[in-house]
Amino acid sequence: MSLQLEIVTPHGKVYDEEIDSVVMPTTSGEVGIMPGHIPLLTEIQAGEIAVSKSGTVDHLAVSKGFAQCIGDKVSILAENAISESDIDESEVEAAMARAQEALKNAKEMSAEELAQLETTIQYANIQQLLKKKK
Repeated sequence: MSLQLEIVTPHGKVYDEEIDSVVMPTTSGEVGIMPGHIPLLTEIQAGEIAVSKSGTVDHLAVSKGFAQCIGDKVSILAENAISESDIDESEVEAAMARAQEALKNAKEMSAEELAQLETTIQYANIQQLLKKKK
């Protein structure tokens, strides 16, 4: 038995493959999904997704979003997601520098702008951590 995993962002499909299992970061902690899992709808937080397939484990960085598990299909809708192999360290460092520069003007930002900035920083941190693990 296997699962179909689909990860989608506003920019398009990031992942769409048959897998053995997936572990994802939710607001309640890490959740592992295997074939036959009960139906689930949960909020995803910024973190690392580990995908097991044919004896190997692929890692992806993900920002906040939602995950749905129905039958043997897992769908993750996230603001951003990227495979470890596609992470560009210089791009991540530049994004982090821009975010830290923006933090200097935090007093002038709305709560929504601050929340978006926090999400950007968390996502960049996850990408950096994934690259350092390698």
